[in-house]
Amino acid sequence: MPVHGRSIQVVTVNRGAPVVVSTWGSEECVCGTMVLMEVTSIQSFLDYFSKIRERTMRVVACIPPDKVEWRAAAGKFTLGDLARHIAATERNVFVECACGGRNCYAGCGRELAEGRDEVVRFMERMHSESMDMLTRLSDGKLRQKCQSADGTPITTWKLLRSMVEHEVHHRGELYAYLGALGVSVPPLYGFTSEQLREIAGRPAETGLRY
Repeated sequence: MPVHGRSIQVVTVNRGAPVVVSTWGSEECVCGTMVLMEVTSIQSFLDYFSKIRERTMRVVACIPPDKVEWRAAAGKFTLGDLARHIAATERNVFVECACGGRNCYAGCGRELAEGRDEVVRFMERMHSESMDMLTRLSDGKLRQKCQSADGTPITTWKLLRSMVEHEVHHRGELYAYLGALGVSVPPLYGFTSEQLREIAGRPAETGLRY
């Protein structure tokens, strides 16, 4: 059932109330009932994932060249490690496994890319390869099993969903670490906290606009 060009599914929850669920996301609680957010269209997923990566790359571009290998504490990923890890796991774990292969992750060290510009190029190359591979997946393949990183069978769409969650987790670390360094970073969706408060305090407009 297409809605605004995106396929959806209708999930029936308790007491027979239907809930429309988008094709990407995670499990959400609706009126106390767990609703499964399922990826059913590879093209819709790729469109969504491309936007996720665009926002990640905006943050990576903010890493000061002299802080690429800065780490918050001993044993933690450096800023460069985080960026390389996002890229290497995308291509060599999540996408490789989703496309029928097996985990071939070999780390995220400086030998992969050193310096901010090289790190950015490495991320772009890994993402390009990943998107090319995923484009060849059929919608039917999303419902089939593949191997997870440790070889455990997992439904392909669930593995792709976890790839997005993994990237968002590490992007959050980049935001936090850059903030600790006093680096200005872009607001995730275009507004800062202060701007949102200012908008909320404006007089309400009369009438509805569509």
